Amino acid sequence: MNKRILNLAIPNVISNITIPLLGMIDLAIAGRMGSSAAIGALAIGTAIFNFIYWNCAFIRMGTSGLTAQALGARRLNECTHILTRSATFALGLGLILLICQRWVGIFALSLMNGSDTVQTMAAEYFYARIWAAPATVSLYAIHGWFIGMQNSKLPMIVAIFSNIINVVFSLWFVYGYNMGVAGIAWGTVVAQYGGLLLSWIFWAVYYGRFIHYLDLKQSLKIKPLLKFIDINKDIFLRTACIVVVYTFFTSASSGMGDTLLAVNTLLMQLFTLFSYMSDGLAYAAESLVGKFVGARNTSALRQCIRYLFYWSLGVAIAYVAIYIAGWRGILSLFTDSEEVIESAKHYVIWVVLVPLTGFAPFLMDGILLGATRTRILRNAMFLSLAVFFGAYYGLLGAWGNNALWFAFILFMVSRGTIQWIMTNRLRILYDYSS
Repeated sequence: MNKRILNLAIPNVISNITIPLLGMIDLAIAGRMGSSAAIGALAIGTAIFNFIYWNCAFIRMGTSGLTAQALGARRLNECTHILTRSATFALGLGLILLICQRWVGIFALSLMNGSDTVQTMAAEYFYARIWAAPATVSLYAIHGWFIGMQNSKLPMIVAIFSNIINVVFSLWFVYGYNMGVAGIAWGTVVAQYGGLLLSWIFWAVYYGRFIHYLDLKQSLKIKPLLKFIDINKDIFLRTACIVVVYTFFTSASSGMGDTLLAVNTLLMQLFTLFSYMSDGLAYAAESLVGKFVGARNTSALRQCIRYLFYWSLGVAIAYVAIYIAGWRGILSLFTDSEEVIESAKHYVIWVVLVPLTGFAPFLMDGILLGATRTRILRNAMFLSLAVFFGAYYGLLGAWGNNALWFAFILFMVSRGTIQWIMTNRLRILYDYSS
């Protein structure tokens, strides 16, 4: 079981790590354009697309759990139907974003407060990169399907390939054709369509036999399609709550002065580093839990969840040790401001607590996604969101920035606790698989 967990988790971790690495490379390209406005424009443009695509990630999550269950039940025809539904839904959503780009762009850019130059460059970036929307959203569908089929290596290869293409074409467009920040965006467009093409090539090579199960009429039947939409609706609402918390965290930090904004932004980078590893294990949970639920293999499901918790706790303890011993060195990689680093030491205890309080809700999310118990995910998130805002506004006057971090920690603790209670200590999952 440990080998199966690691075979799924490690490629997912590597895929996740490529995301910040690419962001750093894009930032380095923008930073060498000779204008600070380019950096600001890239930051605004990236933030907009992170918000859009993070909310579209429900397609990957919903697809992986349903596919894993169908695979566990050996319903290979249903595996094919799920991919058809997911790919069709994703392509439709991507095309809607493309068609509505003008309105989406005007609204998103109006929420940003950059200078005229930054706003103009950010608009150039947005209206170039939006052309990747159909490919980017479609990648969520097919990669979720790969993960549900117990194959996380193919998404990893595609992620590495796409990032290499992104860097090559971004450099070419920016320095070869002098396209500015828009060149970085067009590099992303080429990379996303290249990644989508490679994904379907992999599907043809490794899963081409599934073409025999292709039946559009069956795939798009109303009842299973409504179930697919209902599951994804719950995941979307759950994800939207997370986006609200993270966005509010930044917004609240910005009202505490430039120094605390910088401190909180950098400390959140430590949380992000932890989340990449935890997400890898959560993805493994989606695959394995879904498969064992579909196969109605209760003993394997119990063993899988137990081992996943051991691995997640071990990773959390390792991160706590790293943060205690090296938080200052890690922050120094991001800033050379002694004022910011000195201020951070007053709040670093919260980041040390993040792995211990965050590993369980991260993993529980993966377990419940694999079991497609999405209403529990949604309802637990609604309650946790109320806990977050209640704690923040209740303690803000007395604790200031500490109240924000305490509310964030409490948000994660309540997620895991409420999910644990709602599932009767996971017993309904074991009953569900019997």
